[in-house]
Amino acid sequence: MSAMASTAPSGRGGAYYRERGWWRDETLATWLDGAAESAPDRPALVTSEGVRSYDRLRSRARHVAAGLAALGIAPGDVVAAQLPNREEFVVGYLAVGLCRAVFQPVHMAYGPAEMEPLLRHSRARAVIALTTVKDRPLAQNLPAMRQALPDLKLVITVGDRLPGTCAFADLLDATEAPSRATPLPNDPFLLLYTSGTTASPKAVPASYPGFLGNARLCAAALGITADSVVLSAAPFTHLYGLCSFHLALATGATTALLPAFTPSDLDVVVRRERPTHLFTAPAHVAACLNAGLLASDALSSLRAVVISGSACPPELARTVEQRLPAGRVLQLWGMTELQIGALTRPEDGLDVRTTTAGSASPGTELRITSPDGASVPPDTEGELEVHGSSVFRGYLDNPAANAAAFTADGWFRTGDLAVLDAAGHVRITGRLKDLVNRGGVKINPADVEALLNEHPAVLESAIVPMPDPVLGERACCFVTLRDGATFTLDDMRAWLASRNVAKLRWPERVEVVDAMPFTPTRKIMKRELAKRLASDVR
Repeated sequence: MSAMASTAPSGRGGAYYRERGWWRDETLATWLDGAAESAPDRPALVTSEGVRSYDRLRSRARHVAAGLAALGIAPGDVVAAQLPNREEFVVGYLAVGLCRAVFQPVHMAYGPAEMEPLLRHSRARAVIALTTVKDRPLAQNLPAMRQALPDLKLVITVGDRLPGTCAFADLLDATEAPSRATPLPNDPFLLLYTSGTTASPKAVPASYPGFLGNARLCAAALGITADSVVLSAAPFTHLYGLCSFHLALATGATTALLPAFTPSDLDVVVRRERPTHLFTAPAHVAACLNAGLLASDALSSLRAVVISGSACPPELARTVEQRLPAGRVLQLWGMTELQIGALTRPEDGLDVRTTTAGSASPGTELRITSPDGASVPPDTEGELEVHGSSVFRGYLDNPAANAAAFTADGWFRTGDLAVLDAAGHVRITGRLKDLVNRGGVKINPADVEALLNEHPAVLESAIVPMPDPVLGERACCFVTLRDGATFTLDDMRAWLASRNVAKLRWPERVEVVDAMPFTPTRKIMKRELAKRLASDVR
């Protein structure tokens, strides 16, 4: 993998972080060894097919690592994987780390048009992929892609065997052997792409100290221990989902696997595996509630339901907490560039846990700035900037993005709008790029969306800017509706008027859609909605 940028936060460094215990000499391999040696029979993974102990998981990872090394995977090589949350993902992730190679997760929804630019940018040497999913070919497309990707040498399939590829099952049969190169604590081990960046990829190389230290410290803050069972509704191809596995591995806890989210499938796994910690997004929770699920009897094992991925309406968080017989709702805020930046703790009060993303994670500092870069007083909206032990050092081979990403004094510009109160609790209020610039007046649509989502006809809403020849931009509101419901522009105006919303902030157009375009963590992709309006000036 090519060298990443060398942007470094000012005033802090590795020695500072190590002195405070935020960085340690830890790798995925040392965590796996520690769990396998201290409690070899403890369940590491549980699936619909059974239980995999830590000792067995380590053995399988070592076999696959030996097989990858025999196929020529060397330290620093990038190995991509397009797999759902199943055992092969976890084994492959650990095996790539044992080879001192770099793991690149690829979202399951991506086809050749989305994958090719990312694999070209990362110079991936190998791809591990399902042969098919829901009758959609995945790995079948990859051998032909090698003609356009000179660095791509191996396609490894999970499922049916394909000509010109290797089978993941054969790697499991490789002779177990120590890795040719022991993983080192400063190794880059993960390459993550921020969403929607195939034209100008923004790739985040993660090294062990920042991300593993962040997971170790946050696991303690969230109350995750060796006796915990962790379940993610989010896919491991997204850092939020993968972070839940980091939290489990850091403590030697058990990971329950949900291959793909549907409300009914999540309900089945929660009832069967009895997790103690469930990681979800607001849209996961809302979909389950709308389906009549998340009953209290199913949630009795849960000590925490963690909600992240997008801003969670307080009433939704409170509804979930009311259904938890012995648990609490927690929230966290994070980004691909830093993993967990803020989180609520179980000991926080109900208001903090349902209305904020909590306070800074250990080793992290937060500040809010105005458009001119000055710090603002508490309870004032501005851009959230972050600085700390888990913050990445720069995007891979993208100097323009790096120049825009960091302030002169080394703080990372998140692009999130937020408010920080006097006690240090952060509330995310929107995204800078989501503001509607209506004749020079910049309008944050987040709270208007929250009000629209309370309308009895509306399931979800998303307000995006649409081109306007006079004002530059106006606002268009996309909505999905409950069965049999209708929702017109006049309905929207009447609803917002009844909620005392200033007319300046009312959208000028309503579009009803069958479904919203979602990221893997069920965040609405507003840029996809905006594309529908880009050439439709009204």
